[in-house]
Amino acid sequence: MKFLVVGVGAIGGAFLAFLSRAGYRTAGLVKKGRKINSLKVEGLWGDFEVKVETVEDIKELDFVPDIVILSVKSYDTQKALETVKPLFETSPSTKLLVAQNGYGNYEKAVALFGEGRVILSRIIFGSEKHRENRIRITVCADDVVIGDPSMKISPKELKNLAELLTKAGIPTRYEEEVYKFLWDKIIYNCALNPLGALLEVNYGYLAQTPYTKEIMNRIIDEIFEVLKLKGIETFWSSPEEYKRAFYEKLIPPTASHYPSMLRDIGRGKTEIDALNGAICDLAREVGIEAPTNRTITDLIKAKERLFQS
Repeated sequence: MKFLVVGVGAIGGAFLAFLSRAGYRTAGLVKKGRKINSLKVEGLWGDFEVKVETVEDIKELDFVPDIVILSVKSYDTQKALETVKPLFETSPSTKLLVAQNGYGNYEKAVALFGEGRVILSRIIFGSEKHRENRIRITVCADDVVIGDPSMKISPKELKNLAELLTKAGIPTRYEEEVYKFLWDKIIYNCALNPLGALLEVNYGYLAQTPYTKEIMNRIIDEIFEVLKLKGIETFWSSPEEYKRAFYEKLIPPTASHYPSMLRDIGRGKTEIDALNGAICDLAREVGIEAPTNRTITDLIKAKERLFQS
């Protein structure tokens, strides 16, 4: 199987490194002037260095990828999809694996390529990028989960892909209800990432401090109200049930983790529009407000501006 990784950041770099080490023909699509020929991996899943292939344009590829792994930041999704569109027009068997944070990435991909060509994933391992060719796997709360919400890609094909990724070193499994897993991660990120970025603290601090805990509870309550009105299902019957799992099971394995949004905000651009900002947009669609999510979104945008040139 052949892969193209679009966006060789912390997450994309992990896919590129592990798939390359496993012997699969894999290339990373990078920005102009960002080519690298090796990646050094450290941390939770072992330490190694591997030679990698990177290209600045899909025209440089001398193979047709079976899977395109999309791992750019959410604000670059549409541009990245348009960039790889020629691959999907010339190869009807090529599929896209969405490996991103936030709401709207999968929807944009399906709008462009159609159902049956887009695989959704829930990524919940933490990876940090140090320099252009070094990444560190910091935490892993669960397997990567993949699936097809449209149910048009065969479970057998998806299970085979999950097994391939697992053997390559990235623990992965197939789940029919992958969209619910994605929303679990969206809620988790909405509650933790902006506050961690604003206060420059880790997840454990947020959960142990009554002031931030109260804000996170309000964020979660608003999200559940929006999801109920939108008819979007989760694994949780109520926000209270989710919050119990959030504080007792989800945060402890990642308590020392700092959100990637903290690094992004120092560059003047974050994924807030695909997280709390998206919640505000969905709230407007159903005729309500999400005031805590709106305030958090506005604060992140204000802090972004401090770092914009």
